[in-house]
Amino acid sequence: MSSSLHVRIPMERIGVLIGPGGSVKKEIEESLGVELSIDSKTGDVEIALREGNPDPSNLLRARDVVVAIGRGFSPERAFRLLRDEDAMLRIIDLREIFGRSKSDIIRVKGRIIGREGKTRRIIEELTGTYVSVYGHTVAIIGGIEQVQIAEEAIQMLIEGRMHSTVYRFLHRKKREMKRRRALELWERTY
Repeated sequence: MSSSLHVRIPMERIGVLIGPGGSVKKEIEESLGVELSIDSKTGDVEIALREGNPDPSNLLRARDVVVAIGRGFSPERAFRLLRDEDAMLRIIDLREIFGRSKSDIIRVKGRIIGREGKTRRIIEELTGTYVSVYGHTVAIIGGIEQVQIAEEAIQMLIEGRMHSTVYRFLHRKKREMKRRRALELWERTY
């Protein structure tokens, strides 16, 4: 594996990636032992392992944090990928579903966000994920199972299912996750 990766993020997200006084960039670099070279004219970001960093997976984790910020997450939300070992980033590209149909993409983004952000907030609360609807993508940060459930709910909205159907699905999945966690805890204690 190469000891550097290249990603491109939207120009308007470069300032967020750098952060006030370079604080966001610095936190990513120090947490993962990488160097970020950011070209503010193109949106190109080169991520390289620092000398002596033995863990190449940090390169991939740094890439995910940079991409998450590029896809509209606040640095605080993107840093969940640093703090939580099980956290992952999933990106749904609406262009892959609708082609270049801007009107379909706008309509579906509205369904996913909901009135005053209600639907997105419900998805986040019931799955324990963070969801960002930005440009032509929907991005999700969370644990593997949480992300799968959030993605399934978003897919249902994309397919045109009623919001109430999606909410019932999410409530059922939350109960199942809670029950499974309680059972696992019970099994560990006995």
